[in-house]
Amino acid sequence: MALKNMSLQTGATIAPSGGSALVFADVGVTIPNGLQLVVPADADYQTRRMITAKYRPPTVNAATNVYGKDKKSICLAFPQVLSTGQVVFNTIRIEREVHPSFSAANALDLNVLGAQLLTDADTVNFWATGSLS
Repeated sequence: MALKNMSLQTGATIAPSGGSALVFADVGVTIPNGLQLVVPADADYQTRRMITAKYRPPTVNAATNVYGKDKKSICLAFPQVLSTGQVVFNTIRIEREVHPSFSAANALDLNVLGAQLLTDADTVNFWATGSLS
């Protein structure tokens, strides 16, 4: 299968297996409504992997008296030093916006479907080459 005829599992269980633990630690950097973490085991500062997590709570629109959506985002950066000496930041950003009345079960299923968009066999060619077929 491919992107155009993709099939994802609603209510699936997503769990990592194998591999080894990659430990992150708070670096104390002030991020408004957020947190920055790094991999302390990465000795070279230029290539130290980092995560930035942010949260924007839902607020009430004063004109309509209706809540807006919350916004949560996590960005993982994996720096790389090019042969020219330039440092580039390879990133993956995961972002979710939901209304406060959206059920916890639906929000969890949204996360599960999002995880499958990153890992499902139907999306492999999209992530590898940008194939939309």
